[in-house]
Amino acid sequence: MTGADAPVTRRPGPLSDFTLTPRVLVIVAWALPVGALGAGAAWLLLRLIGVITQAVFAGRASSEVANPGTLGAPWWVLLGAPVLGGLVVGLMARYGSEAIRGHGMPEAIEAILFRRSIVAPRVAVLKPTSAAVSIGTGGPFGAEGPIIMTGGAIGSVLAQRLTVTDDERKALMVAGAAAGMAATFNAPLASVLLAVELLLFEWRPRSFLPVAAAVVVATLLRGPMLGYEPIFEVDTAGWHVGLPAELLCVVTGALGGLLAVVVTRLVYASEDGFAALGRRTGLHWMWWPAIGGLIIGIGGLIVPRALGVGYDVIGDLLSGRAALSLVVGILVVKSLIWGLSLGSGTSGGVLAPTFMIGAALGALAGFVLPAVGPGFWAVVGLAATVGGVLRSPLTGVVFTLELTHAWPALLPLLIASASAYGLSVLLLGRSVLTEKIARRGRHLSREYGVDPLETRFVDEAMADAPMVLAPGEEVPDDAPGRQRLFPLVDDGRLVGVVLRTSRAVVDDPVVVGPDDTLVVARDRLLAAGVTAAPVVGPDRELLGLVTLEGLFGQPGTGQPASPANASAAGIT
Repeated sequence: MTGADAPVTRRPGPLSDFTLTPRVLVIVAWALPVGALGAGAAWLLLRLIGVITQAVFAGRASSEVANPGTLGAPWWVLLGAPVLGGLVVGLMARYGSEAIRGHGMPEAIEAILFRRSIVAPRVAVLKPTSAAVSIGTGGPFGAEGPIIMTGGAIGSVLAQRLTVTDDERKALMVAGAAAGMAATFNAPLASVLLAVELLLFEWRPRSFLPVAAAVVVATLLRGPMLGYEPIFEVDTAGWHVGLPAELLCVVTGALGGLLAVVVTRLVYASEDGFAALGRRTGLHWMWWPAIGGLIIGIGGLIVPRALGVGYDVIGDLLSGRAALSLVVGILVVKSLIWGLSLGSGTSGGVLAPTFMIGAALGALAGFVLPAVGPGFWAVVGLAATVGGVLRSPLTGVVFTLELTHAWPALLPLLIASASAYGLSVLLLGRSVLTEKIARRGRHLSREYGVDPLETRFVDEAMADAPMVLAPGEEVPDDAPGRQRLFPLVDDGRLVGVVLRTSRAVVDDPVVVGPDDTLVVARDRLLAAGVTAAPVVGPDRELLGLVTLEGLFGQPGTGQPASPANASAAGIT
């Protein structure tokens, strides 16, 4: 082939982000103790929740996690304990750290994206303690949000003691968060997926490998500390999954998506309500969790098993043992007290409550849908609701499989989770995790895409005929107005540059190669604090000049980008 038909062969640009360097291995090594500490934090949090629950609702010393509604506490304890717990959490937030307010995931995301993955050491202590108080006194929350923030704080604090980059600190912070998740739920793959879909905002070896290493360590340690079995193992021997059931999973998924919309709006309607209460009455936010606790207590009087983290209730729903009254009570009361109290700013996670109300939704649908087997529709509803609430459909599928070991339900779970995710995206602008960040004036995108600068090369964006000077020659007054840097060339080779503004000569300027990607060129210019660089060949022969504007302009022209693109790139 000749001419335009001939294939173009070129040397690829540097692929440093996808190369396993010794530096990556160093961060992986540091991730191992982070994983161990994350597992220890998960164990400690669960034991502390058990101690407080048993002391408050049963009056005995034990660390066994139990449902507050099954311990025989009198009505005034069911009503008053959540109020007291909310008061304690409010005091801890005001006089300890306001970062402990909320369910943990938005705070972790915000720290990663906008605070260089830096978390104060006291958060590692206050967040699990406040969550244990909140959940142990009956709060209808999960332990996963607090453990994400706690494990993340462990990784961040360690990274702050090391000489690492911001990206390496992020990797260690997320490694700690994912390790805590893996140890809490015995779900290593789902924890890694959650890290990728919600926290890392990238899929690269530099972050994936440390997270995977920490999760493996945490999962290995979980066995002797918390047990080896799945949290909610489901017997699938009697299931008969066929095409009709798989098609009906679209319906269950749509119901899960609608439920995700309802509870997300409920959480932020509650948050708006508490903010309005504060503006109208001057009531400090420190007191809001106590009011949220009163809502919890009232719900506990109606459906006592709606209190606490509720692992036993989830187990009953997923095994098909729950009666219709419990299913409806959990779906309605748990959703209300969780959404309304979470908006008060108390401390607790969203994942376990999502498991419970999702399983209740599926169990309720199972009363009218064709019978497949005990717990089938509850399992499908759980995956759908997680996919819709968190906007993480793959995490919803894998989490459900690892929690239940219901492997025959893989395809139905994928159908339901994807359906719920699609409906949630259609009806809601943001998820329950990102809405809070948006309300603080921050913007983030959870969509993955290839940076177009990764796929283009410097010789496509450079100006290949810049004005050059001989050694000792000065910049003439009639030099091109847009050119800010003038290469000094001797016998065709670059020997330095002259800056237009200062007329200073730089003997060792920043240079790029014609086959460097535009990402490499951009990063090199920004790291050096310059806006232009000569493009040189292997023997330093001058080939052209590249500018930041040219990186975002038309291929091969070296011309500036349009104002819109220049603004997006930070060029003014």
